Amino acid sequence: MSLGDAGEAGFLPHTSHWGVFSARMRDGELEVRPHPGDPDPNGILENFPAALRHRARIARPMVRRGWLENGPGPDDRRGRDDYVPMAWPAVLDLLGSELMRVRDGFGPGAIFGGSYGWASAGRFHHAQSQIHRFLNTACGGYVKSVNSYSSGSSQVLVPHIIGEYEDLTKRNVSWEQIAEHSEIVIAFGGMALKNSMVAGGSVSKHVERGAMQRAAERGCEFVLVSPLRSDLPDEVRAQWVSCIPASDTALMMAIVHTLVTEGLHDRAFLDRYTVGWPVFERYLLGETDGQPKDAAWAAPLTGLPADEIVALARRLAGKRAVVVVSHSLQRAEHGEQPVWMGMVLAAALGQIGLPGGGYAYALGAIAYYGRRFNAVPVPTFSQGRNGVCDYIPVARISDMLLHPGTPYRYNGQTRTYPAIKLVYWAGGNPFHHHQDLNRLRKAFARLDTLVVHELAWTATARHADIVLPCTMTLEREDIGASSNDPLLLPMRPVVPPYGEARDDYAIFADLAERLGAREAFTEGRSVRQWLEHLYEPTRAALAARGLPAPRFAEFWESEGYELPQQPDDGGRLRAFRQDPERNPLATPSGKLEIFSETIAGFGEADCPGHPAWLGPVHVPDEAAPYVLVANQPRTRLHSQLDFGGHSGASKHRGREVARMHPDDAAARGIREGDIVRLFNERGACLAGVALTDGIRRGVIQLPTGAWYDPADPEEDKPLCVHGNPNVLTRDIGTSALAQGCTGQLTTVQVERFDGNLPPIQAYDPPALA
Repeated sequence: MSLGDAGEAGFLPHTSHWGVFSARMRDGELEVRPHPGDPDPNGILENFPAALRHRARIARPMVRRGWLENGPGPDDRRGRDDYVPMAWPAVLDLLGSELMRVRDGFGPGAIFGGSYGWASAGRFHHAQSQIHRFLNTACGGYVKSVNSYSSGSSQVLVPHIIGEYEDLTKRNVSWEQIAEHSEIVIAFGGMALKNSMVAGGSVSKHVERGAMQRAAERGCEFVLVSPLRSDLPDEVRAQWVSCIPASDTALMMAIVHTLVTEGLHDRAFLDRYTVGWPVFERYLLGETDGQPKDAAWAAPLTGLPADEIVALARRLAGKRAVVVVSHSLQRAEHGEQPVWMGMVLAAALGQIGLPGGGYAYALGAIAYYGRRFNAVPVPTFSQGRNGVCDYIPVARISDMLLHPGTPYRYNGQTRTYPAIKLVYWAGGNPFHHHQDLNRLRKAFARLDTLVVHELAWTATARHADIVLPCTMTLEREDIGASSNDPLLLPMRPVVPPYGEARDDYAIFADLAERLGAREAFTEGRSVRQWLEHLYEPTRAALAARGLPAPRFAEFWESEGYELPQQPDDGGRLRAFRQDPERNPLATPSGKLEIFSETIAGFGEADCPGHPAWLGPVHVPDEAAPYVLVANQPRTRLHSQLDFGGHSGASKHRGREVARMHPDDAAARGIREGDIVRLFNERGACLAGVALTDGIRRGVIQLPTGAWYDPADPEEDKPLCVHGNPNVLTRDIGTSALAQGCTGQLTTVQVERFDGNLPPIQAYDPPALA
C-alpha cells in the first residue's frame, strides 16, 4: 500500500542504513526528518546536513604525485604525499591503462577487489555490487574477501554446528516473540540499541526498544553480562552482571555445570536434538582434564562470586529462556568459543526452537536480525561471474599484502596468500575496519597501485594513488529496500552532485569502455532504465499474489509501498524441533553439534572439536594494565559521516571520548574532561575522558570510527590525535578455523596528556602539488 503524501512541499523520500527519512533543501540548508511511522528514529540522520557540503568532500579526481611521477610500484609515501588534480577523461585513460597492465601482465588474480563495507540501502548504487560487476565483466574477475569484520568467526563456525547462518540470525527468535513469549533473556555482550538502530540495508521502523520494553512490562527478566552497563537499554531494568572481558565462555560453562550437577538440564532435548553431548559432558565435569568447569573454577576467571553464578543457573532453569551472544564476543581471541558455548547453554536449557526461547545469536547486533523476511523479492543488481576462485578471510588483508605466497590455515584448508599488484576499493574504509593501522600502512606501501572511489578524504583515500570522487546517496536516484524491512521506496535525489563527483555506475561505465567492456557492464541501460529493470521482478511477484502492483512510473512518484512479509514461524530451528527426522539441520549430522567430528578432524589447537576454555593469550600486565573495549559508536555507523554534526557533537574538544571508571581515573590522576593518551606496543592515540560507574573497573571503552589522524605521518608509529582505537588493536585471527577479526579487545596503558594539543586535521583535504 502507498504510505501517502510526505507532507510539506519539497520533501523527497530517501533512506539510509540508519533509517528512512525525507529531505529537502531550504534557503541553502538541508532539512531532514525521520519517517513518520518510525517509533524510535535514529539521531544519526542528523549527520547529513553538515556532511553534505563539508570541506572533507572530494571535488575532483586526484592522482598521488609520487605515483604520477614514478609510475606504479611500492611506495612508503602513501598516506603522506600530495595530489595532482586531473580531468575525468585523463584520469580514466590513466586508470584504464593501469588495469590493462595488471590484468594482461599478471592476470586478474593480481587484482584485489576490496570494497568491504555494508550492503547499501539503495539497491542499485551499492558500491560493492558495482565494483564487483565491473571487475568481473572488464577484468575477468578479482581476488575477493569472505565473511565480515563483525561476525568473521561465527560465519565460519555456525555452519558446522547449527546449520545456515542466516537461519540462526534472521529466521529464528524474533522481536515479536521476545515481546510475547520470553520469560528470561540472558544477553552475553548485551543488545545495545546503538547497534540495532542501524541496518545493512534500509530500515523503516526501529522496533527493538519497544519490543524489549513490552517484554519487561509483561514480566520478562533481562540479565546483561557485559563490562558495560549501557549494553541494554535502561527501560528493561536488567540485572547487570559485570564480568571480566573475554570470560563469557567460562561463565557459560559454569552455568551448564550447575545445571548438570543439580539435574536441571534437559537431557531429553540433548539426547534427541544434539550430537556429542557425552564427549562435552566429560570435559565439563573434569573427567578428561581433571578440572571441573564449576562455579568455583569460573569465579576468578570471570570476576564473579561463585554463588552468584550458581544462582544465575538456577534462575534460568525451567523458564522460556533466550540465550543471546553478541557479535562483540567473537571479535576477540578464540572468538568461536562463546558462540559455540552459547548454543550448548541454550541446548542444555532445552529451549531451542520454541517461540521466544532458545539461542538468538547476535539478536540486537543489527536492525534486520529478529525481523520477518519479505514475501516477495526486492531489487538486486547482478555482479556477474567471477573468473578468479582465490579469496582471503576479510580481516587478513595486511597478511596478504605483507606475505604473498605464505601458507595459512582457514576452515580446515591450507591456503596461500596471493600476490596482489592492484587493490581497487569502492565502498568501505579499511582504515576504520582493520586492526593495527600502522601495520596496515606498511601493507599498503607494498602495492603497485591503490584505487579508491570516495566521497570524502578518509584515511583510505589519503593512501590511494588514484582517487575518484563519488556521489553521496542524497545526490543520486535509487530504490531503497531490504529483505527484512517491508518498505520499498523511491530514493529521489535531493541535491546535485558535489563538485565533479559522479556515480560509481557512471565511473565504471566509462572505465569499462576503455577496457572494451561497456556493453557487458551496462547492458545498454541508463540508471533509470536499470531501476525500472530491477523493480520489475518485485512488481511481478506482487501481481502474482493478487496484490497491488503499480508500474514503475507510479511507484517512482509515490512515497513508497509496503511489501507483504513471511510469517514469524521460527524458521528451520522451529521445524527441526517439531520433527528432527523430516527437518534436519544443514550440519553433517543433521543435528546441533556440541562435538563436531569435522572441526576435530581439522586438528587446530586453538579450536578443538567442542567448546573449550581457551583463556586469552594477551592479558593486562604492568605495561598495559587496562582492557580496552573498542566497540561500535553511537553517533555514526562505523566511520561513515564522522564529519557530520551529530558525530561531531559527541566529541570532546574535537576528539573521540573514552570512558573510564572513576576509581581507575583517580589512580592515574585523571579527571572528567581531561585529554588522555592511550598507548601500547603498537601505537598511541589521544581521546577525551568521561567518567562513569557504568563500566567495570580495569576497563576502558573507546568507540571505533574516528578518522585516523596521525600527528606526524613520517613517524613509524605516529600518534593518532583524533582517537582511533585501531592504532592499538592486534591484527591477529580469532583462530586457525575462522581467522576472524579480534579488534574488540586489547590491552593498553593510559595517562593524562599535558602537552600542547596537536591540531585535528582528519577532515582537511591533502595538499595539492
